[in-house]
Amino acid sequence: MNTTLLAGLSRRWRRLWLVLLSLGLLLCMWQAAQIAREQALATLQSDAENELRLSVANLNGYLLRYDYLPSMLATRENVQRFLASPESQDPMPLNMMLDRFRFTAGVSDVYLLDRHGTTLAASNWHRANTFIGQNYAFRSYYTAAIAGGQGRFFGLGVQSLERGYYFSAPVWLDDTAPDARPDGVIVIKVLLDTVEESWAKQEATLLVTDADDIIFMASREQLRMTALHSLSESEREALLATRRYANEPLPAAGIKQHDVYDDNSRIVSFAHDAMKNDHYLRLAQPIPEFGWQMHILKPMTPVTNAQWIAASMAGGLYGVLLLGGGIGWQRLRLRREREAFAERERRTLARVRDELEVSVEHRTRDLVASNSRLSAEIEERRRAEDNLRQTQDELIQAAKLAVLGQLAAGINHELNQPLAAIRAYGENARSFLARAQYANTDANLAQIIELTQRMAEISAQLRQFSRKSGERQETISVQACVDYALRLFQSRLREGNVTVEQHWPDETLWVTGDLIRLEQVLVNLISNALHAMKDTESPCLQLSARRIGDKVMIRVADNGPGIPEAHLAHIFEPFFTTKTPGSGLGLGLSISSRIIDDLAGTLRAANCLEGGAQFELTLGLAASPHPSQENISHA
Repeated sequence: MNTTLLAGLSRRWRRLWLVLLSLGLLLCMWQAAQIAREQALATLQSDAENELRLSVANLNGYLLRYDYLPSMLATRENVQRFLASPESQDPMPLNMMLDRFRFTAGVSDVYLLDRHGTTLAASNWHRANTFIGQNYAFRSYYTAAIAGGQGRFFGLGVQSLERGYYFSAPVWLDDTAPDARPDGVIVIKVLLDTVEESWAKQEATLLVTDADDIIFMASREQLRMTALHSLSESEREALLATRRYANEPLPAAGIKQHDVYDDNSRIVSFAHDAMKNDHYLRLAQPIPEFGWQMHILKPMTPVTNAQWIAASMAGGLYGVLLLGGGIGWQRLRLRREREAFAERERRTLARVRDELEVSVEHRTRDLVASNSRLSAEIEERRRAEDNLRQTQDELIQAAKLAVLGQLAAGINHELNQPLAAIRAYGENARSFLARAQYANTDANLAQIIELTQRMAEISAQLRQFSRKSGERQETISVQACVDYALRLFQSRLREGNVTVEQHWPDETLWVTGDLIRLEQVLVNLISNALHAMKDTESPCLQLSARRIGDKVMIRVADNGPGIPEAHLAHIFEPFFTTKTPGSGLGLGLSISSRIIDDLAGTLRAANCLEGGAQFELTLGLAASPHPSQENISHA
């Protein structure tokens, strides 16, 4: 009963501690998030105020630099001369002058109105929507200028429907009379797209509103020609009467206010469009020169991120402190348990040690027996590998002798010709010697010596090819190795009228390997190519080599019938052959593939696109040897 009661009390205390710790974590994270929010909001407001102040100054400077242009144009002699009698003059020179002025000043349009508000000349005279002939007496920039002052106006163009700011000035023909009135008005229109494009590069959203709270400039296109609040019918009718914004519907921008940060800062969001799900810090600053107000909307993302980071860091610190306390308590508990465990271990250590010694003795006997069996298996495997290597060398030697058998007829022909010539030169030498013609005798003997040297070279090639290869690795010249293999087939090449095309790089290519075994592979590949082209009308043997990174690829190709697709997967299998019975055992390519594998290379068979078969042999590139070893002798 007491044990059950104590267990119940312990569980309740654990639940209480868990609830208290969780509440402490939440309180710590909430407090850190609030502090971080206030600091991030203050920083965000400071950044927004600086950006807003700079943007207002930029907009003022951009517009006011055009303020003097209408007054300057109004004093031009050609403008006043044309306005004095427009009916009797050609307006084209004035139109062209205004167009040049527009281009030089970088404005959108320049045009001249008469005293009734009708356009007499314009820089866009050549366009379909030209201002010439249009009456703009309803515009405030006309009424202000015709009254003798400077005019300013913002709105949509009647013809172009482009948003622009208009500067106007009166044109006087006679301003000395007390009751003199202007005789015309010169107007300059400036587009504001350039300013908006520069705003688009900022992270904040900028917008400008007029006295009616209409957003006529904004860095986001969807906010242009909207209102800060929903317009009443009377407000819409008043705006339509001024034709400032033509027939634009001017819907509400959908700005919703959530919180007031200070007198000039609001936290807002949008009810629709792409900005719907975000909150912004909104600040405003008046532009008294134009009667406008500029607003900046800074995303609240930095504030939200700061809150999350602060809450996470506070939670992490709280967790570290809690973890530290838990670790300390756990270490104390573990130390007590460890002392008790050590006492139990001391009592059982002697028994376990005795059992371990017995187990080690039994295991040692098993390992000795296993080691003896493993040594016997290793020795047997070594003997099998030696037998396999000996068998492979014998197969290579057998393949060489088979190739020598195929070359026998050609070699016989190569030796018969020098022998017949030696006999003829010997008989001639005896005749010349009997007649005491020693000069002719010496010439015939020199020919005999040259022919015996040629026969010795043929014999050396056969000895070189027929001897067994060793395990020595050496640096081999690819060009010299291929040249030696070709020399064994000279008679077959001549008898079969085979054209040999060779493509080599300018420098000598060197590979590392066994010279004899590499020559065996090349002889096998050339022999197979000649056999494949025996029924070809114009046989052609192609030999080439090139460097690919740290590899050298040697290519042997023919224009024979090629290799059937079904045979490509089996071409390197032992005893697989497509030759007629008695023409081969099918070991040449299998042995060649094994040799190249031993040389750490690859041998691949394929069909040429233009017809025939090709074999690509790839070996590792070797460094150029000492100059004394540049040419490898095959004698």
